[in-house]
Amino acid sequence: MSNGKSLKAVAYGEVLWDVFAAEKKIGGAPLNVALRMQSLGCNAAMISCVGSDEDGVTIINHVKNLGLEAEAIIKSEDFPTGLVHVTLNEKGSASYVIHYPAAWDKIVLSDFARSLAVNADVLIFGSLVCRDEVSRKSLEELLRTNVYKVFDVNLRKPHYSYEILEQLMHAASFIKFNDEELLEVSAALHSPFTTLEENIYFIAEKTGTNAICVTRGQYGAVLLWENQLYENYGYTVKVVDTVGAGDSFLAALITSLLTGKKPQDAIDFACAVGALVAASPGANPEIPLSKIESLLIGTI
Repeated sequence: MSNGKSLKAVAYGEVLWDVFAAEKKIGGAPLNVALRMQSLGCNAAMISCVGSDEDGVTIINHVKNLGLEAEAIIKSEDFPTGLVHVTLNEKGSASYVIHYPAAWDKIVLSDFARSLAVNADVLIFGSLVCRDEVSRKSLEELLRTNVYKVFDVNLRKPHYSYEILEQLMHAASFIKFNDEELLEVSAALHSPFTTLEENIYFIAEKTGTNAICVTRGQYGAVLLWENQLYENYGYTVKVVDTVGAGDSFLAALITSLLTGKKPQDAIDFACAVGALVAASPGANPEIPLSKIESLLIGTI
């Protein structure tokens, strides 16, 4: 898709601070995906909104320092930069309290943001940003552009509806779930099936989207690509926290698939990246390519 050039990626949605017990870190699923794609050699940009506060200035400066295009992250005078309080259980799995309203609920598209989307190879978006009508309407406009659309289903109760999820799936070129999300959404759409594989095909037929990936935590992932299933059974690492692991997985998978990697190689690479993020603190740790390759060949 990128014809040998760097993939041009645009992520749309929430940028925020993940607040842990002892510290806070910059996050938001679309931003995590964009940052990981940038680290993998893509030309990545972020469309979002922060507050005109210290938290917002810090996010913009951080994103710029990492080489991500940040001009389409606008500032709001009326709403604060987003905060999410994260609680980790004894296994490192996270639960979230997502404060509303935040600046990213009120994303208004600039002409520059529109031009980014029109000229991109791929647009990444999630479901959380649709909890507010303002940001949802902006996303609907972006989805009318002729770009490869990657939908990261990111269910955070009570911030979603099945009606909107179905609309987003119909608009998508590619859908990514975790296993619990797939089963929940499939049941809501009256699937008669119980297995992941059956429900992947159910969603594909229901939505007309024939590229679907489902992550299974420590047990890897399943990918439907060009009517064939590919699997990875996971890599053994010591989990520190799972925040951002799925986002980096998605970034690695999409970057690999859209730059011509074979599907099995792509899902193997993505699972290795996701595992290494889970083995590190925070959503966006630096992961050297050498470490990914070592995990792939079983030397770490």
